[in-house]
Amino acid sequence: MVTFESKSYSKRLLHLISWSHWFTLFNIIAAIALSSFYVFNESTPETVLGIIYLITNWTSHMGFLTFMSFVLILFPITLLFPHTRFIRGTASIIFTIGLFLLILDGFVYSRLGYHLNASSSEQIFSLLKTIGQNNRNFWLYSSIVGVLIFAAELVISNYAWKHLKELQGAVFAKIIVIPLLLFFFISHTIHIWADANLEYDVLQQDTVLPLSYPSTAKALLTKYGLFDRDDYIERRNSPLSFSHPIPQYSQLGSQCQSSIELTQSTYLILTNEMLTNKQIQRFKHNSSVNAINVKHHIDNALTSDAWFNLFFSLPTIYQEQLIAQQSKPLLFQALEKSNAVKRFTIIGNNSPTSYWFESMFDSTTHLNDVSSLIFSDSNTDYTDQLNTMRLGLHVLYFDEPNTHQLELFMNALLLAQSQKEEKDIIWVSSIGNENQTTSLTTKPSLFILPNVKKQTIKRLSSQMDIQPTLMTQWLGCELDKNTFTNGQNILHIKKNRLIANTMQSGIMVFNKDQSVFIDQNGNFESHSIQLDAPITVSADFPLMIDAVHSIKQFSQNKVDIR
Repeated sequence: MVTFESKSYSKRLLHLISWSHWFTLFNIIAAIALSSFYVFNESTPETVLGIIYLITNWTSHMGFLTFMSFVLILFPITLLFPHTRFIRGTASIIFTIGLFLLILDGFVYSRLGYHLNASSSEQIFSLLKTIGQNNRNFWLYSSIVGVLIFAAELVISNYAWKHLKELQGAVFAKIIVIPLLLFFFISHTIHIWADANLEYDVLQQDTVLPLSYPSTAKALLTKYGLFDRDDYIERRNSPLSFSHPIPQYSQLGSQCQSSIELTQSTYLILTNEMLTNKQIQRFKHNSSVNAINVKHHIDNALTSDAWFNLFFSLPTIYQEQLIAQQSKPLLFQALEKSNAVKRFTIIGNNSPTSYWFESMFDSTTHLNDVSSLIFSDSNTDYTDQLNTMRLGLHVLYFDEPNTHQLELFMNALLLAQSQKEEKDIIWVSSIGNENQTTSLTTKPSLFILPNVKKQTIKRLSSQMDIQPTLMTQWLGCELDKNTFTNGQNILHIKKNRLIANTMQSGIMVFNKDQSVFIDQNGNFESHSIQLDAPITVSADFPLMIDAVHSIKQFSQNKVDIR
């Protein structure tokens, strides 16, 4: 009996290539079946054209990816090493890896909203590590899935090899291959037309399948409900806003004591001029208690929006709807429970300006300088003047072209604090930006927290971290941060995290050493925090999707925390 191994090289090679075609076809069918997860995980298109594109693109795209695995990997190996057992084993391993990665990609896509990619490897590994820690059987189940896929590949390989002559005479392959080829051209034609005419029902599917068409920033923002669909279709730019109502803001409940007994005040010392590192170090040196140098503090909003980020601890996109709800931040709700004072003072020679949040305070005062805050009419020592202020929240905003008045007040306040038995909490930083350029840089800040030994915070922090920090460190309220804020206790930032906020024209994202502004047209403008200089960056849509998920966190919660 003559075996295949004894045949000539050319006949053996042709036999292996014929077998590999059929083996690839069976894997195309398997890939299409497994990838149905992506289709059923998305909302159904609204138009007939959208449905046609979904079906044709899904089947032809997965068929194309599987076939390219054969062309780029298996076929060259077959030409170089045309040995039957080696090729059949290698092919089974290759397609096992491919199908396993397809399942893993679908899992990651369902959790993070994007596919496997190198730029988001840290987030992907963190997700898998977290799931593995929460479910000890996760890795066992994953191994079982891999073994089952490999076993199925061996069965398919063996079947195709033993029944190759029968398969070569079958006609069902044409019934599969010809429609896939037609679907490939139909889907690409539809997409070219949709791209030219901004057919949203088609373009919203750009990121559904792995290694598919790159989407645009505006299409993604529309898909995730942050951009008006009608404006997208009409090619109009408009401010980012939710396309649906957001939940009612949280109401303070049993997580805080029914009556909070304050023993210290909190001072938020803010200025429209960015402070320098030298000023921060000087304030830290003059402090009688430990002061935390916050090295990478983020404040990317315009001044009017930055106040919202500070008080509500949420991205700017929530501002309009929460103000319309006449909601009050949890910090202010807690202070009302304790009957603590809430004072807002503006220092500056400019004409008095009205702010939307003034009604949340018991009083608002406009001063030309800080003399009346430091000295009383009765010539009382200024340390007594500052130390006899009623317990509560004191927000002082220096709206001046320089920081002279702020430095004078800080020197007096820190000296007064040195004579107090119960020290106060003090936050010193700038707030707001005049333009987008300064919004890309970090703002030197100082957090004076008595009885806290921490010296420096090197992780990224933001204005949205201040309220949750004060709720815990000042008022002793232990709340689930996901129910009311995008920030966290500034003392508990233990790992790198992404910080995202919205501006009218796009999204600002801060991640590690990089800050990226993504406008509605899909342009990515980046700035290195460490180098303090602009850097070139390519479009990073996984980063953008992470930012969108972060921004939408509050809108997806049922936030009644009573």
